[in-house]
Amino acid sequence: MKFQHIAATLLTTVMMGLSGMAAAAEAGKTEVQWLGQATTRITTPGGKVIVIDPWLTTNPKTPEAYKKLDALGKVDLILVTHGHGDHFGDAGALAKLTGAPVYGPAGLIQSAVTLGILPTEQAVRFGKSGTVTPLGASIRITATHAEHSSEILWRNPATGKDETHVGGEPQGYIIELENGFRIFHMGDTGLFGDMKLIGEYYHPDLIMIPIGGHFVMDPKDAAFATRNFLKPKFAIPIHYGTTPQLKGTPEEYIQALGDAPTKVLTMKPGDKLEF
Repeated sequence: MKFQHIAATLLTTVMMGLSGMAAAAEAGKTEVQWLGQATTRITTPGGKVIVIDPWLTTNPKTPEAYKKLDALGKVDLILVTHGHGDHFGDAGALAKLTGAPVYGPAGLIQSAVTLGILPTEQAVRFGKSGTVTPLGASIRITATHAEHSSEILWRNPATGKDETHVGGEPQGYIIELENGFRIFHMGDTGLFGDMKLIGEYYHPDLIMIPIGGHFVMDPKDAAFATRNFLKPKFAIPIHYGTTPQLKGTPEEYIQALGDAPTKVLTMKPGDKLEF
């Protein structure tokens, strides 16, 4: 009886501890760090770290302190939106450094495994409307449509020549965190009508939206999507100013938004914000 009492007490203590941790996660804050182009590091209220579209080592806008991948510290999950080098460029190296799994479009992940860019055991394929919970049931990640393209440019070590391989279809991600806060990382995309469905169905609190133009939405298109379709509380403009073609600016985006209630948070690469 004494042993049963001790066991019951221990179980109760453990359950109370877990309950306290869950409550702390639900009440905690989310940290979002932008590192240039689409590269984003999210620390969830429960302390999980998600890195999206890691392109750091050759990104001209990434702060020098983050040119070395180990500066990211602990990484629990890597998400990639498509195969272009300015989004997928450091995914393989970061996966090998941290041991974190890489989730992304089925075709992209399959090609990356076949080419030896990603270890099979760390590569997970999923597709649009698919929801995954690699960090536990309290964090849900859903793949959405993105209007873009996706290819992998790969240098064959046997020939020394560049090759182009299938990169699957591009995706965006709705990331719902432990406290219900929802981030829509849009990856690279043009304007498309089903953004209205995404806004009405998922109700993102924060969008990370490309505004540079040429390959993605320009500020006018991005403002239209924000004001009429997505209607988030907050917006962080991304994917601008990295190359000469990406001419759109946050100032143009804000001007095009007019009196829309969305609060635009302009960041410099390396900046962090809490929500």
